[in-house]
Amino acid sequence: MKAEDRRELILTAAMGVFGDYGYVGTTTDQIARAAGVSQPYVVRMFGTKEKLFLEVLHRALAGIFAAFDAVLAEESELPLERRLGLAYFGLLAQHGLLLSLMHSFVLGNEPVIGQAARAGFLEVYNYLRDAAGFSAEQAQEFLAQGMLANTMIGLRMTDWVGEDPRASELLESCFPGKLPMVLELGDLHRPGGK
Repeated sequence: MKAEDRRELILTAAMGVFGDYGYVGTTTDQIARAAGVSQPYVVRMFGTKEKLFLEVLHRALAGIFAAFDAVLAEESELPLERRLGLAYFGLLAQHGLLLSLMHSFVLGNEPVIGQAARAGFLEVYNYLRDAAGFSAEQAQEFLAQGMLANTMIGLRMTDWVGEDPRASELLESCFPGKLPMVLELGDLHRPGGK
């Protein structure tokens, strides 16, 4: 396998593992096992866990912008907020992408990761304001809905669908028309899952 292919394999594995266990709870050994490579190889390729996490953070942000760019390029009668929201929820298909971002957002006190996470969050806000043309209030509402969705995914609220009517109601309102997809992806991406 070529070095760039192994790098891609490690980044994909790292996104999933960081999404499942967070920055603090993840080791480079876990990432190596998930990628099917040796732990020294991961360290040799990325240097430190922090550098690898930063690469995952940048990759996650790039994934969001690519999804949003595709929405802006298409013609549709659906409101832009709805289309961008659907594109954002569609990123759940990439195991760990949204939750890796969430983990970065709670590391605000970390000097390097916190700065990168703040810059990335502001970059998303600027995109919504400039490229999507949202007002400050629309951008704030969009970000709030995204954070609520990420929080519910991180809490595994999907485990309570059918058991708690209010949990089902909250999830249905947060993922309108997309809850079956969210439930399916939740099962596929469960740590140690299928």
